[in-house]
Amino acid sequence: MRNPVRVLGIDPGFRLTGYGIVDTNGQDSCWVASGFIDARKVDGTAARLETIHAALVGLISQYRPSEMAVESVFVAKNADSALKLGQARAAAICATFGHDIAVYEYAAREVKQAIVGRGAAGKEQMQHMVRVLLGINTELQADAADALGIALCHAHRRSAGQRLAEAMS
Repeated sequence: MRNPVRVLGIDPGFRLTGYGIVDTNGQDSCWVASGFIDARKVDGTAARLETIHAALVGLISQYRPSEMAVESVFVAKNADSALKLGQARAAAICATFGHDIAVYEYAAREVKQAIVGRGAAGKEQMQHMVRVLLGINTELQADAADALGIALCHAHRRSAGQRLAEAMS
């Protein structure tokens, strides 16, 4: 792959935060790493956020992404859940400080549309398509698959934006 850009995708969660790292050159993307940060066993809001932040700082130091794509907050019926999700997103975004990483945000519906072709796609459909697009032969945990989907969505949007800019110049 020529001139790849490394993208870190984040599926923020207060209990489980998924991450997925891909290298992309605008046409092709390849899997680098994925997994999740488990904050379920940590008591207290501050301790959970510190767990998410510290783990992401470690991943950023290890893999050195130049861009991060994170799912934007989805406000549902439960305000407490939306608040906790927002806090997890903030911990993830703060992990990029001092690392010269551009941060991009995508709605869940936009990610599903880009990966599956339907904004209302289910978790299983996302897992399947992410595995197909990246040539992964093993099962993916749901949060890791979502994070890889966010990274791939960014790779697609980034590529489309570059082509549009080239066409207009």
